[in-house]
Amino acid sequence: MSMRTPSSCHPHSENSSLFLNNSGIGPTKAWDVSERYLQLVERESKVDSFYQFMIEYLYHQPKAVLIAIASVILAGIGILNYLAGPDLSTWIFYLIPIFLVTWCIERRVGILMSIFSALIWSVAEYASGVTYWDKAIPYWNCIARLGYFLILTFILSALKSALEKEKELSRMDFLTKVGNGRYFIELANIEINRARRHEHPLTVAYIDLDNFKMINDRFGHSAGDHLLQQVAYTIKNNIRLTDTVVRMGGDEFAILLPETGPELAEAIIRRVQNINLEIMQENRWPVTFSIGVVTFMSPPSTVDEILNKTDNLMYGAKNNGKNTIKHEVIGMREWPSVTVA
Repeated sequence: MSMRTPSSCHPHSENSSLFLNNSGIGPTKAWDVSERYLQLVERESKVDSFYQFMIEYLYHQPKAVLIAIASVILAGIGILNYLAGPDLSTWIFYLIPIFLVTWCIERRVGILMSIFSALIWSVAEYASGVTYWDKAIPYWNCIARLGYFLILTFILSALKSALEKEKELSRMDFLTKVGNGRYFIELANIEINRARRHEHPLTVAYIDLDNFKMINDRFGHSAGDHLLQQVAYTIKNNIRLTDTVVRMGGDEFAILLPETGPELAEAIIRRVQNINLEIMQENRWPVTFSIGVVTFMSPPSTVDEILNKTDNLMYGAKNNGKNTIKHEVIGMREWPSVTVA
């Protein structure tokens, strides 16, 4: 009986970690390529972060400030156009103020900026001493530039609307029409920072539907979908406008209650549970609600901390016989962890 030894040229042998680099001069370690790739990704991430920072900074500026900035830029471009004369093209710089107000404010302001840009371009061109063989040419050029700027304004406005709609859809649960887990994480980060800034309490509830699988098995998935929609609708209409309900996935929901202490949080969550139980009984659905609630009197460090604590409490409620509320207050010693049937 002969034994075969693995060949050193096998594609999955250790030698596969060595290969020629792009120049063909010598071998390159696989981890060297990975390191360069990570450096490239990190560099791109920094560029994206800077771009997002600038956009967010501009979005948070008052409209009057943005219009003033765009007007100053436009005036500077007009002066540059005048000094450069007809030999040096400066048309691309006129897009900067148009883009600024269209993207960060609204389309109407972009249209007005387009009109002013076309006029200033024409005035700067006339002041620089450009002559035409026909007196109608400057007027035609002004109209053509205005048309070009307006087309750009409408394209930018449509692109902005499409991106905002896509962003909104990416944060929404398609079935229940409430937020999804991604939206919860974004909103929870905002509320954590706000709680730190104003030193307000923050409450989060995590809800699991007991025996939900039985609905799908007994009545079909369409009935299960209808039940989830009903629960989401009921929660949304029985919490405050400042509160937010999201579907975390499957048969689990979360409620974010900013600036909410333990007493008020308990009242809201108990009401949500009782109303949903009434609906389950009316439809003869054998579903109950196990809920974990955490009130942070001092801001939590991360969203993961929120999810871990509420998720653990929710599972504690399920293991405690289901259809119960386990409420824990963090940061206030005199409030014990309680279980409400």
